[in-house]
Amino acid sequence: MKELYSGIDKDGNEIQISLVDYKGERVILYFYPKDNTSGCTQEACDFRDNINRLTTKATVIGVSPDSVASHKKFKEKQGLNFILISDPEHKLAEKFEVWKEKSMYGRKYMGIERSTFILDKDGKIEKEWRKVKVKGHVDEVLNYLG
Repeated sequence: MKELYSGIDKDGNEIQISLVDYKGERVILYFYPKDNTSGCTQEACDFRDNINRLTTKATVIGVSPDSVASHKKFKEKQGLNFILISDPEHKLAEKFEVWKEKSMYGRKYMGIERSTFILDKDGKIEKEWRKVKVKGHVDEVLNYLG
């Protein structure tokens, strides 16, 4: 049985999505901690601004624990032109081992480790970047994809 996730499509419509639906094409699956925060906004806008260069090579999908409603607002505010998946129970994040213990100001908590994966046409991980630094990351992805 394929796992379905709630999300927002590239046009801002609420959808149910499964990664199995993308068999036969490459996918850029990127995980980010939170909608409307500075680093996450910059990363999303970098993907947005390069979408024409990226979609000739792969489908872009962003994932965070935020709700579908939060994704919808984020997408509208930033003019995002790719799919966002809501993963509040961290099922997809745990599957890709990006739900990690983090620390800020000495306080430990669980959260998303900013990461990007290229999935090949069979849905297998072809390339991964973990602990992503936002600045220049989309260029790294584009360089890898050729």
